[in-house]
Amino acid sequence: MSFDLSVWALADGATPEDVRAAVLRCRRGQHVDRYPDPRVVAFYRAITGSYPDRPAGPGTPWAVAPLHAASDHVELNLHPTCEDQVLLDIERLAGAYDLMLFDAQDGSVYPPPARLPG
Repeated sequence: MSFDLSVWALADGATPEDVRAAVLRCRRGQHVDRYPDPRVVAFYRAITGSYPDRPAGPGTPWAVAPLHAASDHVELNLHPTCEDQVLLDIERLAGAYDLMLFDAQDGSVYPPPARLPG
């Protein structure tokens, strides 16, 4: 069993419900046909720069590799025993690239820190 997260590049003003709807479309195989969002590309490069997924070497945090990357999101399936630092890096990078974070375990959506009410 894996611990599953995904990061989403949605339009400004996107709500947790918008993220959940996008997740459902992805699970149905309905992906947006557009040029990859630069925020997603930057996140993917940064996270795989620290934790490669091609190839995923010994001690990898990834339960599924390569990571599922689409034009508007990256899905991250982690080993449940991965180090806390991996999760902290995912959260930090999601915030740095203005991506919303979806926790598949309970359906929680976390907006980037810049979008949190002051």
